[in-house]
Amino acid sequence: MKSRFSPFPFLAASLTFVGCAAVPPASRMDESGVASPGSWSAARESRSGVDQRWIRKTGGSELASLVSEALQANPDLKASAARVEKAAAEAKIAGSGRMPSLALEGDGRRSEQKFIGFPFGGGTVPGSLSNNFGVSLNAAWEVDIWGKLKTGQQAAIADLQASGQTYQAARVSLAGQVAKAWLALAEANEQVRLAESAMESRRILAQAVRERFERAIAEDGGSAAQVRLTEAEVASGEAILAERKQEKARAVRQLELLLGRYPSGKLVAGAKLPSTPKTPPAGIPSELLLRRPDILAAERRLAAEGRRKQVARLARFPSIRLTGSLGTTTDALRDLLDSDFGVWSLGGSLTQPIFEGGKIAADVEKSAAIEREAAANFQRTVLDAFGEVEQALAAESFLRQRETAAGDASKLAADAATRADEEFNAGTGDVLTLIESRQQEIDTASRLTALRRLRLDNRIDLHLALGGDFTL
Repeated sequence: MKSRFSPFPFLAASLTFVGCAAVPPASRMDESGVASPGSWSAARESRSGVDQRWIRKTGGSELASLVSEALQANPDLKASAARVEKAAAEAKIAGSGRMPSLALEGDGRRSEQKFIGFPFGGGTVPGSLSNNFGVSLNAAWEVDIWGKLKTGQQAAIADLQASGQTYQAARVSLAGQVAKAWLALAEANEQVRLAESAMESRRILAQAVRERFERAIAEDGGSAAQVRLTEAEVASGEAILAERKQEKARAVRQLELLLGRYPSGKLVAGAKLPSTPKTPPAGIPSELLLRRPDILAAERRLAAEGRRKQVARLARFPSIRLTGSLGTTTDALRDLLDSDFGVWSLGGSLTQPIFEGGKIAADVEKSAAIEREAAANFQRTVLDAFGEVEQALAAESFLRQRETAAGDASKLAADAATRADEEFNAGTGDVLTLIESRQQEIDTASRLTALRRLRLDNRIDLHLALGGDFTL
């Protein structure tokens, strides 16, 4: 499912409206200035294609439903959609300049003229009343001999295409943000469960140590210091649990904001960290240039600025304008539509700029500088895109190693805590060893949960960096 607004109908409709004679500027993708390697240096993966079902593979139907809601209601995406509508309107305006304009004009006047000095010797001054009514159909057309209007229209079309690609980038980015917020909530849920489990263990241990102390069985480890130590552990656990709940509340509100909801913290989501899916195919670097919407948008902006530079150059050439009108003029309103009172006119004008204080030359220099800026931004966008993919692929390898090591550490810590508990209950172990082993168990489990979430976050970053779309 996609959002209610899609930019592509606007692109098609606008390109149709502005006329078949104007086509978008040619691609300037080969001007990126960045040589694409044959394969990614951070991974051996080079198969084509990008997984578009990564949202469901990450969070199932629950996450897919949340992403769908965000696409409908997120205010930032609505603003991006409005910018596409604005660009579509501007493209239509640019196209309208190439067509003749027609205007229907009607006017009516009543006037009186006084003849001062008549009659001689005084009396009422005579005067003359006159009426004049007219209606006309006026036409005007600027003949685009040099292609200045057509070139400006092409620039507007490229702007529209860039705006559409920017919307697409915002749409995919929003899906990624929702997925990451959902994963943050999933991690928070698990961290709260871990903290609650740790609290229960700390309370049980504190109760056991207190009972031993009250029975004054010193040889079994009962002492006032140990009582205070276990009670301090309980208090520390309560603080940690409160912190984990705070993080969960923050994650819930962040997700609500992305969904376009009021951040009440009442969103109910049973998010759980999923298993990390298989690494998606990365494709080859050159495919990225034709797949990532931010790269496509930057290329279209460069193409638009190239057309505007040409418009600035064409300003040196003369403008030719044709005008004509057809209508009637009469002193009687009833004769307004009588052809016997008809009038018409045809005219033409040619305007050749001669001296404007260097304005035209400065406009050309300004347009050329803006085009160079757009070219540099295009090159930076391409480099950033390659860098994001390489970083995500490299991070995937390191995070996999870290998660494996953290998993081993968590298993060992859990085994150590079990043995320490058995030894303490049997009277052969001390409370300090038990407290330390349990703390290790809690810390390693928490670290493993955080690493699982980091790896899933990086997987989303990889999907976004590869420029693939998504299917809900």
